[in-house]
Amino acid sequence: MILLQFSSAQGPDECCLAVKKALARLMAEAAQQGVALTLLETEPGGRPDTLRSALVSLEGDSADALSDRWCGTVQWICPSPYRPRHGRKNWYIGVGRFCADEQAQGDEIRFETLRASGPGGQHVNKTDSAVRATHVASGISVKVQSERSQHANKRLARLLIAWRLAQRREALSAAMKSQRRMFHHQIERGNPVRTFKGPEFK
Repeated sequence: MILLQFSSAQGPDECCLAVKKALARLMAEAAQQGVALTLLETEPGGRPDTLRSALVSLEGDSADALSDRWCGTVQWICPSPYRPRHGRKNWYIGVGRFCADEQAQGDEIRFETLRASGPGGQHVNKTDSAVRATHVASGISVKVQSERSQHANKRLARLLIAWRLAQRREALSAAMKSQRRMFHHQIERGNPVRTFKGPEFK
């Protein structure tokens, strides 16, 4: 099972539209190649029918090959549908892949089974296939009911938790780098805690 994230990377509205179009193309390719695709999360863009980001899961024999064709920078060449006189015609989005050992952190995750909600007919009403997974150490919790079996939902929950842990580590690392950059611009030019003089730095 693989997670793919589509991101407009803080680009303008045209990039958010490109995310929406790229996601639709991926869905069509997954269906053609027998890859099970589940849309897990979306963040809407500033205009109707656009997406700032989207997270999907892929599973199947062709999932690796399909994800390999999408990972990296995706270019969309098209005049802006929102700004007719705008000279720019190249729009870029990013696609990132995440996969993890489904057994990773298994001992650190607490599972609860619950009845799935939403559309699905008799299957949803009569089975407890949905799961809520909580990563004990971090408190990260996810609810998954997109798959028909409890086992599949647990696999996806583990992967989602591993992804969110990785995101948290990246955010922490980025915050630390930002703090270091800010430090260089905030050195106070007075009130030193220590003072040294001369070539010998004494």
